[in-house]
Amino acid sequence: MLPLVALVGRPNVGKSTLFNALTRSRDALVHDEPGVTRDRHYGVCRLDPEQPFLLVDTGGIAGEEEGLAGATARQARAAASEADLVLFVVDGREGASALDDEILAWLRKLARPTVLVINKIDGTHEEAVRAEFARYGFGEMLAVSAAHRQGIDDLHEEILARLPEEGSAEELDNDPDRLRVAFVGRPNVGKSTLVNRLLGEERMIASEVPGTTRDSIAADLERDGRLYRLIDTAGIRRKGRVEEAVEKFSVVKTLQAIERCQVAVLMLDATEGVTDQDATVLGAVLDAGRALVIGVNKWDGLTTYQREQAEALLARKLSFVPWAEAIRISAKHGSGLRELFRAVHRAHASAIRSFGTSEVNKALEIAVETNPPPSVRGHAAKLRYVHPGGENPPTFVVHGTRLKELPDSYKRYLENFFRKRFKLVGTPVRMLFREGANPYEGKKNELSDRQVARKRRLMRHVKRGK
Repeated sequence: MLPLVALVGRPNVGKSTLFNALTRSRDALVHDEPGVTRDRHYGVCRLDPEQPFLLVDTGGIAGEEEGLAGATARQARAAASEADLVLFVVDGREGASALDDEILAWLRKLARPTVLVINKIDGTHEEAVRAEFARYGFGEMLAVSAAHRQGIDDLHEEILARLPEEGSAEELDNDPDRLRVAFVGRPNVGKSTLVNRLLGEERMIASEVPGTTRDSIAADLERDGRLYRLIDTAGIRRKGRVEEAVEKFSVVKTLQAIERCQVAVLMLDATEGVTDQDATVLGAVLDAGRALVIGVNKWDGLTTYQREQAEALLARKLSFVPWAEAIRISAKHGSGLRELFRAVHRAHASAIRSFGTSEVNKALEIAVETNPPPSVRGHAAKLRYVHPGGENPPTFVVHGTRLKELPDSYKRYLENFFRKRFKLVGTPVRMLFREGANPYEGKKNELSDRQVARKRRLMRHVKRGK
């Protein structure tokens, strides 16, 4: 168990920048726009390898209790309540504000060990800034510039001096057996609601406002004796509708989460059907080659007729991924979650399955005998042998001749044949084709003197015949 340190303050005082400076990472989104951070974001500070501690970045407390601002404030208060030490971050350039006074009054009622951190001290008169915040009554005030790493070492020493040897926080478990599952989709399809339902707490802010989640937030879960890492991602909109720089960073974070996960759960809204943007998100998952499960959310609110229409639309729009299982769920009420996890396990098992060379060659032999490659300009491709090329996704490398002329339809046939032969579900299958190099390419056949003389006689004979 590691000690937990919480960063608390009003919006845009530099908490996320300070988080990145202490963790030596770029995990937290940083932008001049207030309110970028909304959910709790955890990381480990290892500036002293012998005394690591857990750090949590929180959203700014704006003094509102309704809407997204209120939900963000509740997340910050929850983080401070479980922390062993609170870093109260203020803005040295703007000085003390009425909102800072309110946050300080709440922290004193909380009665947690608190350190006052004056950020953005660069370019200011430090003594004057310290004098302004002296009325808060802190015996020790630490002045830093997180953006320029000024005063970070002193702050780190102060944190270590105030932390207990043992804390109550658990860091993210990096156990390789822990299954990494990313929930992706367009905004407002219920990703955060589903993660909260699985965790049994309001770990992520869930709202009807599209774009509530700005960052990729990971949380560990143990369910039915299995270990998981659930990754809630920001919704991906069409490029033409992405205007804010923060949202562009959010999209990058989502794509990174897809690359790092083992199974991607694509969330769809059953009330809206399959949109073009859903297909775009699905394309990102397929490009990454990740195992896929489709979660059709809000299924409980549909009538019988609406369900029939939704089923027909799913079959038509998702016909290019027939191997992906579609599970009907309700994130709000928790229905269908057991089936969802079973589909996740089937997809993961198929994605990491190992194959022997003999069994894949046998499959190739049967596939070619059943449906030989078509002839192109009087010549047919020859598929000599195949061997496994990797996992997640399962990859097969086919060797032969004239493979460049092999039609895409036949390549798809081989892919589908291998998937059916080995009962692979929920994972893409990659077929790579390698054509051996021609050993005589670029080489000129040098003729002997006798061959040259014979060639000349033949040429004279041909000319006489004319």
